Amino acid sequence: MAACRPRQWTKNLLVFAAPLFAFRFEAAVWLPAAGALVAFCLISSAIYLLNDCLDVAADRAHPTKRNRPIAAGLVSMPAALTTAAVLAVVSLSLAAWVAPALAGVVLLYGLIQVGYCLQLKRVPLLDIFCIASGFLLRAIAGAVAAQVPPSPWFLLTAGLLALFLAIEKRKAELQVAQVRGVITRKVLERYSLPLLLRLESTVATSAFMSYSLWAAGPALRGAPTSWMLLTVPFVLVGIFRYQLLSDPEEAERRRERTPEQSSEKPEEIRLGDRGIKLTLVGWLVTTAVIGLLSRVS
Repeated sequence: MAACRPRQWTKNLLVFAAPLFAFRFEAAVWLPAAGALVAFCLISSAIYLLNDCLDVAADRAHPTKRNRPIAAGLVSMPAALTTAAVLAVVSLSLAAWVAPALAGVVLLYGLIQVGYCLQLKRVPLLDIFCIASGFLLRAIAGAVAAQVPPSPWFLLTAGLLALFLAIEKRKAELQVAQVRGVITRKVLERYSLPLLLRLESTVATSAFMSYSLWAAGPALRGAPTSWMLLTVPFVLVGIFRYQLLSDPEEAERRRERTPEQSSEKPEEIRLGDRGIKLTLVGWLVTTAVIGLLSRVS
């Protein structure tokens, strides 16, 4: 079970973004979205198993990845590959049962991720777009399954925020590699912190502007109500907080205070930050209140 990385399944909650942003809370909308959630949990686990089989030699030489079940020899490669194939077939079958178009989205996700595992993760910039596509396709999958036509601004915002998180992931990995003096990914040799900071600035600004345009309401083919502009400060604070935590100097200060948090995945620490959690809760509560009031009126 650990080889399927169930901790990563939380990413698949993005399938509920489209119904939430459209203020659609009826069971007929959320049940198909839940089917999309299960389908993406299955297909993503299949990809993780394939990736760990392809990287087994490198993982065994890695200080932390060598503890993964396949690298540690707890799960054989034939068993992992067979399980991956079964999970992929079940995922596509479930997606086709929920909505034929959803099966197309799941298949596209699988093909992109297989390409990423085989080669694209070694190609600078393309690796970032592959990571971001996974988040965007999850959001699209929820819209397709629930039959909720997404706003163009919603899709643009989801895509840009996905790019932001992908850039932040690479930046975190590069910082850890520089601290340890060991490059854990070949593609990191082609990146530098100044470059990633410039990319981050461009994408973060664009994501905030596209979200603001969506929040402006129906006049711009955005949110169901312009009251969503009240949530804009939460998005801005969330972006600022994440950038603060990922700043190289701030990361160094945090390492000095709490050395145990020098994780191989610093982005997980940031997403677990209290400030980001409070910002997310504030956004969710405000959105829920606006959604309920708009339905009552």
